[in-house]
Amino acid sequence: MNAVELLKSKGLKKTVQRIMLIDLLKKYKIALTEDDIKNEMGDLYDRITFYRTIQTLLDTDLIHSITIDNKTVKYALNDVSLHSRNHGHFLCKKCYQITCLGDLPTIDYSLPAGYQSEEYEVLIKGICCNCRGNE
Repeated sequence: MNAVELLKSKGLKKTVQRIMLIDLLKKYKIALTEDDIKNEMGDLYDRITFYRTIQTLLDTDLIHSITIDNKTVKYALNDVSLHSRNHGHFLCKKCYQITCLGDLPTIDYSLPAGYQSEEYEVLIKGICCNCRGNE
């Protein structure tokens, strides 16, 4: 689906920022930081609009965020054909690219009484196949 169809499927208005953000994530097929997106959007970038757009796309599950080391946040387009909402990511420690992994086997954690799991995050760190090939 293109950006307009994705927005329509979630009942969202098609705005320039929403379409451009979805198109960028589709084009690069990797998780992007705010700075990456800002550089691509150029003069169309507005920080307040960016955060409102990001929040709307997160709330409707069109995109997801990946937090790395509690400081860097990257955004990726959700592709339900590849993975569910709860899926793993691979962070290359050389090129710092994030790759969405398909569904990983889940671990049934025994939580204390009264706790209910709703989602989880898995981040595997290592060297990607592209960087390994360059060694």
